Parts: sequence; C-alpha cells; structure tokens
Amino acid sequence: MERTKGILMLAFAVVFFTASLAINPNDEAVLLAFKSHISSDPNNLLQSNRSVSAPVCSWIGITCSSRHHRVTALDISSMQLRGTIPPHLGNLSFLVSLDISNSSFHGDLPEELSHLQRLKLIDVTRNNFSGPSPSVLSLLPNLRFLYLSSNQFSGEIPSSFSNLTKLQQLRMQRNSLQGKIPPEIGNLRYLTMLDLQGNRFTGSIPPSIFNMTSLRQLAIIRNRLTGKLPVDICNNLPNLEVLFLSSNILDGLIPPNLEKCSKLKNLTLSGNQFTGTIPRKLGNLTMLTMLHLGENLLEGEIPVEIGNLQNLQLLGLKATNLSGSIPANIFNISALKILPYMEIRYQVVYLQI
Repeated sequence: MERTKGILMLAFAVVFFTASLAINPNDEAVLLAFKSHISSDPNNLLQSNRSVSAPVCSWIGITCSSRHHRVTALDISSMQLRGTIPPHLGNLSFLVSLDISNSSFHGDLPEELSHLQRLKLIDVTRNNFSGPSPSVLSLLPNLRFLYLSSNQFSGEIPSSFSNLTKLQQLRMQRNSLQGKIPPEIGNLRYLTMLDLQGNRFTGSIPPSIFNMTSLRQLAIIRNRLTGKLPVDICNNLPNLEVLFLSSNILDGLIPPNLEKCSKLKNLTLSGNQFTGTIPRKLGNLTMLTMLHLGENLLEGEIPVEIGNLQNLQLLGLKATNLSGSIPANIFNISALKILPYMEIRYQVVYLQI
C-alpha cells in the first residue's frame, strides 16, 4: 500500500513538473522560427534546444513566467550567434526583456517588435544591424532601457523616441547616425543616461537636453556638434555625474556655471574650440576624478583653485595656449595618479605620481 502511494506521488510530481515546464504553443512556435533564422552557432550552445523532448522553458537563454508559463525573457547574448531577427518574434506578447548583444545578427529590426507592449529592455549592442534608426521602437510604452550601440544604424534619431516616456537609458553610440539631435529627446523626464558618442551629429546641442533633471550621464564625444554651451548649463542638472563633449567643434567660453553640477565626477571638453580662461569655479567641483580641457584655444594661467580637487585622478590640459607655471598645490592632490602631458607655451611636462 505504501509502495503504491509512493508511486502515485512520484507520478503526480512528474506530471506537475512537466506541466510547470509546459509553454504556450504560440511561444514555442515563435522560438522555433527564431532558431531557424540562426545561421551559425559555432559553440553549439543551442544544441540542447534542438531536442523536441526538451521543454522550451528549459532552453538556454529562455525565461518563462511561473504563473502563465509564457516567455518573459530572451537572453542569447555573447554566444557568437549569427543570423537575422524574424518578424515572428513580435508574437512573444509576454516578453519583458530581449538581449541579443555581442552577437553577429544583421539586417533590420522587424516592425513587428512594436507588438511587444510589455517590453522593458532591448539590447542589440555590438551586432551588424543596419538601416535607419528603428522608429518602430517608439511604439513600446513600457520601454525603460534601449541599447542600440555599435551597429550600422544610419539616418537621424526619430523624434518619436520622445514617446518613450518611461525610458531611463538610451545608448546609440558608435553608429552612423547624423543630422541634428531632436530637441524632443529633452522631454524624456526619467532619462538618466544619454550616450550618442561616435556618430555624425551636427548642429548645436538642444537646450532641452540641459533641462533633464534626472540626467546622470551625457556623452556626445566624437561628433560634429557646433555652437556654444549655455551660460546656465547646470541650472537644471542637479544629478549630472558625467559630461563627455570632447572631439566636436564647440566654441565660446567654458561656462563657470558648471560648478552647479556639484555631483560631476567626469568632465571632458577637450578637442573643441573653446576660448578664454579656465573658470576658477571649476575648483568647486570637489567630486571630480577626471578633467580634460586640452586641445582647445584656452589661454591664461591654470587656476590655483584646481588644486582643491582632491579626488582628481586625471588632469589633461595639453595643446592649449596656457601660460605661467603649474600651481604647486596640484602636486599635493593625493589621488592624482596620471597627469597627462600639459603644454604650457611649448613646454611639455610629463608627470606620474
């Protein structure tokens, strides 16, 4: 009797476990279609997914919800996979997270991705996607994190991205994007990171960008931006920690108002056409660990107030028209590890502390 009871309990457990791994037939069909579009799996990482008997929710890279047994996350990043993204993927209606970064997927992102209304994260970083910036993604109302970096996207940033009202991070660096940065991006009130480095953007930085009170990181290095920085640049950026604007064609004075970005840790303005002197008020940015102002048209002396930056680790002032001597208190900054060569009237000083 006890043996019979044990067998029944085991059978019930097997049935329950099997049911718990069961998946919606539609989701399974989508995943099989997706797998058929993967043309190369050099490490055979998806080999275990090829078995018909293996429950789909146990497949590598698949996460299912415990309640509905629907696919909620697809993570096949860094598996060296090659292929294309089929339109069928838009039928994974419970999908919350899609990560195919560090792969070799190519082609376009299908318009059907707009059907994924629960999606909060898309990461296609370091692939070979091409074509215009996928404006279709602006139809995803719950999107928080959008990572499109290191692909071959071209054209302009869709102004419709401003419809992503819950977006927290937008990373589009290292593509072939061009045109002006749409001022509508400034409407993304929850955005903490905007990374547009290594593209071909022109025109000035929209003033609306400097009114994004949640912004912590702004990086637009290596573009073709022109114009001046607003004199009140930091009036509405209380949380800014990183400001990377190097290697553009920005000009005018460096705003002393930068001191109001009191949380700044990294400030790089090098490789532009800024004129005038280094603002003394930069010495009030006591959290700075990196300050690069070189390769500009700056003149005058290095303010003694720079020596107040006791957390500074990197200071770059090369290729400027600065004159005078280096303030002695700079050599007392205990955190300073590397002082990149500083040209002061053709005198190059190499220091390592």
